Order: sequence, then C-alpha cells, then structure tokens
Amino acid sequence: MKKITSMLLAVVLGATLLCGCGGAATETTGTDTATENTSADAGSAATGATFKIGGIGPITGGAAVYGNAVKNGAQIAIDEINAAGGINGAQIEYKFEDDEHDAEKAVNAYNTLKDWNMQLLMGTVTSAPCVAVSEKTKEDNIFQLTPSGTSVPCTQYENAFRVCFSDPQQGTASAQYIGQNNLSSKLAVIYDSSDVYSSGIYEKFAAEAANQPFEIVAAEAFTADNKTDFTTQLQKAKDAGADLIFLPIYYQEATLILSQADTMGYEPTFFGCDGLDGILGVENFDNKLAEGVMLLTPFAADAKDDATVNFVSQYNTKYGETPNQFAADAYDAIYIMKAAMEKAGCTPDMSASDICNAVKGAMLEISVDGLTGAGMSWTADGEVNKAPKAVVIKDGVYVAMD
Repeated sequence: MKKITSMLLAVVLGATLLCGCGGAATETTGTDTATENTSADAGSAATGATFKIGGIGPITGGAAVYGNAVKNGAQIAIDEINAAGGINGAQIEYKFEDDEHDAEKAVNAYNTLKDWNMQLLMGTVTSAPCVAVSEKTKEDNIFQLTPSGTSVPCTQYENAFRVCFSDPQQGTASAQYIGQNNLSSKLAVIYDSSDVYSSGIYEKFAAEAANQPFEIVAAEAFTADNKTDFTTQLQKAKDAGADLIFLPIYYQEATLILSQADTMGYEPTFFGCDGLDGILGVENFDNKLAEGVMLLTPFAADAKDDATVNFVSQYNTKYGETPNQFAADAYDAIYIMKAAMEKAGCTPDMSASDICNAVKGAMLEISVDGLTGAGMSWTADGEVNKAPKAVVIKDGVYVAMD
C-alpha cells in the first residue's frame, strides 16, 4: 500500500508540475504580447493582430455631406487593403466617430478613439475640429492625417499631415487658374470674414490677384451672424461690372447666393473651392442654378482613368451615390497611410507613439499616385505637393476641366 500510495503521489505531483509549466508558458506569452504592444523593438505582429485606424468627422448636422463622404471613401480603401492582405500582413480595424463639425465634440470623439486604442488618426474632416484635435494628437504623439482640413494650423505640428490643399494654397491656386485660363477680367469676391477657412483663402487669393490679368472690383464680406441675405453683396458686384464671382465659402451659403442672384437677374460665372462640393445635394435647391459653377478640386468623378472608374463604381454600388472629392481624399488618405507604414516597417504590436515616430519620417520619403493627384509627396510642414485641377457643373454633374 505504501508503494502504491507513493506511486500515486508521484503521478499527481508530476501532473501538477506539468500543469504549472503550461500555465507559466501561457502567462509568459501573455506578458510578452502585452510588452510587444507597447514596444517598437518587438518582432513581427502576433497572429490576428490588427492596426487600429480611427476617423473623426461630421456624419450628422450641417456638414454631414463632408463627413459621410470621408467615412465611406476610407471604408472602401480599407476593404480593398484588407482583401489584398492588409498592411505588412496585418488587417486594419476602422472606427469612425461623429463630431457634428464641432470642436468640443471632436475632442470627445478623439478621447473615445483613444480609449479604443487607436494607433493612427484619419481626420478630422473640417478645419476647426481638426485644429482642436491636433492639440491632442500632439500631446499623445499620435500620427494624424487629415483628408480635408484646410486651415494652416491643422498641420502645425510635426505629427500632422494633410491630403488636401491648405487654405493659402487654394487661394493662390484659384487666382492662378482664373488668370491663366482668362476666365474673367473683372471679378468680385464674397467671403465669410468670421470663418478661418473662407477668410484664409480670400487673403491669399487677393495677394495673388495682383500678379494676374484680372481686377478685383468688389470684395464683400458677411459673417456667421448674417448669412442669409446676400442681395447687398450681389448688387455691389453687379454695379461694379463683375463677370465672375469668387466664392471661397461653403455650399450652404452658396445655394442662397445663386438663388438670390437668379432673382436679381444677375448671371455672372461662379468659381469656388472645395467648400462648394456638395452643392448638388442640398435639399430644395434647384440644381439648374448651379449650371456652369466651377470648383477648384483635385477629383472629378467623370474621369476615365481606371482608378477613378473603379472607385466611382464601388461607391455607387455600396452607397447609392456619386462620390465627391471628400470621399476621394479619404480613400487616398488610407492608401497614403499604408505607403508610409510599409515604408517605415510598422507592425500592429507597436505603440501609437512608436508608429507616429516612424510614419512621420516616412511621409517625407514616399510618393503616392492617388485619385486626387499623381506623384503626391509631402514636406516637413505637412503640406502636399500636387497639381491643382478644376471641375465645372454641367447637366447636374461635375465634369473635369482642361
């Protein structure tokens, strides 16, 4: 009996030791994984690990046309990348938060994504929220790529870059495009002096106008407190003989200006920037009034290159509408992130801060062919290098201009 008892004890002890080794191995693996998730020196990503990319923008409220386009455009790119094997062999998780075009809500959205363990931010969509969030990404050292935040402070820190043109770039490029294509000899400007986007574009437009073969015969401002009646501004433009009105404003106010000009019997050409994109989707607006309106934009949905045709087809199928430039900017943003992350050799086990340090350097070395530009590259101040383009609204759709 003593021998039997001793044997049984030996078996139990052996089994206990084996279980202890198994438990210790599992525990060590878990500890190693946790360490790898915060270390840039870790090895390849663990099986099933993913990159977490967050997005912020208005998907409700007055600027929802922009935010939903960005959310959807990015989703198409992510679906394509994941289907093709991901980034450095890892899949992408994507989470988009609504900020209602409000800076405080954008910060709240950022905190939600931070709690989700976001590693990179694609956003925000509009300028004021983007500037507010950039303060947070700077503090946390998280890489930020805005598809459409145009104000200069959006990229004031070294961790932040943009896909679109900045406000100064849009103002300068618009003046050059109008002048080089002889679109006007006398033009007027109607802008929002209370808005950083609108006033920023106007200032650079006016400065560049001095180098162009046209004259600004009227520059009329409005503010956020007075943006429903534009008859005074329009009358001054008409009396000054302006044959083109430059509108560095958002599409909501532009619809009122076009409607009121029509009521007055005033028929100048209208030229705007990316803020006018969305004008064809405004409820109760007669789209016929937008016929001939021109926009400085990097994307035309009617372009015949394979990449654009494929993107537009996918977008139409999935969302039932034609994508605007904001959707294209976001689509490009995801592929730009992919290119930079691959250049830097990023893996999902890296911390957000380590990814930021790697990717912001890679951004200065990559060149990306996208929907919104060929051979896009970036400077240390976060600005993109690409050629400006323009579209004109014809028969209710955007058509690329030469």
